[in-house]
Amino acid sequence: MSESPTPSVKVKLPEALFFAIRTTAQQEINVAIMVEAHAKVKNLPIYSIVVVPELRGYIIIEATGLHVVYEAIRGLKHVKGRASGTIKWEDLEKLLKPKPLIEILQEGDEVEVTAGPLRGARAKVVAIDRAKNEVTLNIFEAQYAHTVTVPVEWIKIVKKVGSSA
Repeated sequence: MSESPTPSVKVKLPEALFFAIRTTAQQEINVAIMVEAHAKVKNLPIYSIVVVPELRGYIIIEATGLHVVYEAIRGLKHVKGRASGTIKWEDLEKLLKPKPLIEILQEGDEVEVTAGPLRGARAKVVAIDRAKNEVTLNIFEAQYAHTVTVPVEWIKIVKKVGSSA
């Protein structure tokens, strides 16, 4: 006895959209946690909540529609409103993709050596060779001007030029 193949049913799921929500500055993570709690309690179709450090005062919510976002943020503290329109995935991807350290690094930045014989030493960036992926550092703890060249993978930024932290 042969069985007839069951017909396949194609169900089209609603396409998710990305919406920007304005928040009080430095409250982005708190708002994201509250939105998550609201979404769970109300069983809302929210797929993701993104907090991008470079995007101060905003969180991104991935949901099926604007009405879902409004329901999720209704009555929440630190929510200032919603930015108009939606965000394209390509634009969001640019914000989420990490930049290589060599692109962020500037002369004068304070760094810490994380590998090699000088591990743990703090230094100032004197020169950057982007072609060789190397940086020249002036070590702070040395009694005399001690300059070394190390691979960029051996360092992490402690303090950027022009920033207080």
